[in-house]
Amino acid sequence: MGETEKRIETHRIRCLSKLKMFLLAITCAFVSKTLSGSYMNSMLTQIERQFNIPTSLVGFINGSFEIGNLLLIIFVSYFGTKLHRPIMIGIGCVVMGLGCFLKSLPHFLMNQYEYESTVSVSGNLSSNSFLCMENGTQILRPTQDPSECTKEVKSLMWVYVLVGNIVRGMGETPILPLGISYIEDFAKSENSPLYIGLIETGAIIGPLIGLLLASFCANVYVDTGSVNTDDLTITPTDTRWVGAWWFGFLICAGVNVLTAIPFFFLPKTLPKEGLENNADIIKNENEDKQREEDKKEKYGITKDFLPFMKSLSCNPIYMLFILISVIQFNAFVSMISFMPKYIEQQYGKSSSDAIFLIGIYNLPPICIGYIIGGLIMKKFKITVKQAAHIGCWLSLLEYLLYFLSFLVTCENSSVVGINTSYEGIPQDLYMGNNIFANCNVDCNCPSKIWDPVCGNNGLSYLSACLAGCETSIGMGINMVFQNCSCIQTSGNSSAVLGLCDKGPDCFLMLQYFLILSAMSSFIYSLAAIPGYMVLLRCMKSEEKSLGVGLHTFCTRVFAGIPAPIYFGALMDSTCLHWGTLKCGESGACRIYDSTTFRYIYLGLPAALRGSSFVPALIILILLRKCHLPGENASSGTELIETKVKGKKNECKDMYQKPTVLNDDELKTKL
Repeated sequence: MGETEKRIETHRIRCLSKLKMFLLAITCAFVSKTLSGSYMNSMLTQIERQFNIPTSLVGFINGSFEIGNLLLIIFVSYFGTKLHRPIMIGIGCVVMGLGCFLKSLPHFLMNQYEYESTVSVSGNLSSNSFLCMENGTQILRPTQDPSECTKEVKSLMWVYVLVGNIVRGMGETPILPLGISYIEDFAKSENSPLYIGLIETGAIIGPLIGLLLASFCANVYVDTGSVNTDDLTITPTDTRWVGAWWFGFLICAGVNVLTAIPFFFLPKTLPKEGLENNADIIKNENEDKQREEDKKEKYGITKDFLPFMKSLSCNPIYMLFILISVIQFNAFVSMISFMPKYIEQQYGKSSSDAIFLIGIYNLPPICIGYIIGGLIMKKFKITVKQAAHIGCWLSLLEYLLYFLSFLVTCENSSVVGINTSYEGIPQDLYMGNNIFANCNVDCNCPSKIWDPVCGNNGLSYLSACLAGCETSIGMGINMVFQNCSCIQTSGNSSAVLGLCDKGPDCFLMLQYFLILSAMSSFIYSLAAIPGYMVLLRCMKSEEKSLGVGLHTFCTRVFAGIPAPIYFGALMDSTCLHWGTLKCGESGACRIYDSTTFRYIYLGLPAALRGSSFVPALIILILLRKCHLPGENASSGTELIETKVKGKKNECKDMYQKPTVLNDDELKTKL
């Protein structure tokens, strides 16, 4: 007998260690997938500038990840539970690595990046030559030569990034539904929230690493090593700067492939965590095997698909939760995707600084919130109804705090000829641009080239030529322009490359914005685990994998794909000046109307999120009357009674096939 108990204990420890190994492996998978995703989101601005495409097209490229995901999500979620889930997750990680590698290919197939400029990099120039566009290593000149126009590489190379993102989306498909369902199936119900909280923590560590990597890459010039960076006339704060976006994708590819290895050595099934009796273990294993064999032999692998879909679609709490998720994802996807651009345009920071600040201020509070949320659920054994109230009211608190962001703003950069007159008076943005004035009408300046300079009067100009500058000293980024006839100052008029800084007040507003963002992130993440428990507990155990997959599918189709596209199109509508390509075509936007940009970036998500509280309140009302299938989940069973204390259960039609009690059981319950 002692030998048998020892064997049982050894078996239990071995199974428990395998569950812990899966927990570690799936956490690493979440780290790698979110690392790739956050890096992609952070590089959208760099991709926009590299290929000279509008923000709406960048949004479509970003949403293509969701296209790849939704192509497989429903079937992977359902069929994945019938197959070897760890191996499917491992294959998905390998495919993600392939997608990341494809996204880096354009850099190796394209020529060197050229940015528009009116200034040669050859050093001290005469008063006439620097006002005219001469041949130089970084000069981009408009041309009418058809042969030169056809050689532009910006047109279709972005398709590689598009296809790579689709492939990455296909690879990520099995990780979430199969990973969560595997934990739910073999972990104790009271441990499940903590385990999911740990996994979600991994989903925060990944973006933190991704943002730090993106910050580094965005600060390194895209063609570093093949060009002399000392000759550059732009800095990372310039809207023409393109960082080494391709380098991070190669790193993401390697990380994803390495993450896949452990899953190929994990078992298909495990005994339920906590089953310490040998008879229970054997019975559990035999029942699982027999159930699978019966399904395969009698009905085939698709037997339960349509009934499960019908059951989920008739579950009002589940459907309302999907509605809430779709509305909120429309808001969050848009905010997260374009947050670096918002900080760049609103507060005058470089892409590298914006990405770094997002990682430092936002991700640690989210990580702490996930852990605390999981611990609270475990320690206090929060019920599903209590979890729904926690998630709803915390989200409402975070939503009210969000409105303070409208108060921490900066004014538009004063650019003469766009939003400011040559006398320094702000002008109506939509009355037409007065690019030329008496001070530069004879300079023969290009009117569309974006090569801004900052005058010593605190105003920015489209170019040194339009500022009326006649001479220059210095080289590269240190070049200084002098004798500028359009810069009205009491002393010597001069200008330096780049837009003027927004000032110390704007820096202070940025700090307030980041603090508010950190507080909102913490409160939101604190409510995330209780909210996710409502989703998992409102379904039967056999429906969870498909239910999570269907939930993910709906958020991809109705939020992940369209949100970046229409949000990007709205941002394009606020553009004040577009870049110019060699053939005179419009490139990427160089400067936006900060006020309108702010109203779109903050206002549209506020309206969307506000509307999501209506279905949330309906869920709270339903939960007061309904008994959820997963509430009695400690034993892995669902209990839906037809009568309780002589009253009909008002929710009996919410779920498919309620358990029918026999006469003796019914009398006992009554």
